Amino acid sequence: MRYGMAIDLKRCVGCNSCTMVCRMENGTPPGILYNRVEKYEIGKYPAARMQFRPIPCMHCQEPACLKVCPTGATYQRDDGIVLIDHEKCMGCRYCVLACPYEARQFLGKIDNYFGPETITPWETVKHQELDKGTTVKCTFCVRRLERGREPACVETCPAQARYFGDLDDPESEVSKIIAFQGGTVLKEELGTRPSVYYVNV
Repeated sequence: MRYGMAIDLKRCVGCNSCTMVCRMENGTPPGILYNRVEKYEIGKYPAARMQFRPIPCMHCQEPACLKVCPTGATYQRDDGIVLIDHEKCMGCRYCVLACPYEARQFLGKIDNYFGPETITPWETVKHQELDKGTTVKCTFCVRRLERGREPACVETCPAQARYFGDLDDPESEVSKIIAFQGGTVLKEELGTRPSVYYVNV
């Protein structure tokens, strides 16, 4: 069992639903994004058009972040998901620098969306789950997986551009999408072996 994701770039319309639902699911404060969407132009005038590429944590099989962590806070589960033990994280940010996908961020402060005087009920609950002074990132919504659900970004995507499942199972939907549509990974030359693939690049 190795969890992974495929993102169909032909289907992605850059709506940022994945970014917003990720914020809601994880309670991230302003300035912290576990899932960002890059925008870039492809083609030439007059046929140029915008292309969008969502970038979550790649949950690499050979994670650069894990190799540099001095406290063992970054670890990898048997199913391939890379997580952070916030009790061990000392906020040195070595992993932030080591990640070639810029998927990690340092949680230096926890602000409210409507200013210091106004905290919403959602923030009251969600901010209790955050540890200031540690590194944070996408977890493939591991708590949802444990309840038999898919990551929030996969369930929410209105264009159905995301597929999630077991990469070790050739019969899983995500494996078939990658095999039949020629999935590629970002910065393959670095040897990190990401578990997030892009199809229809």
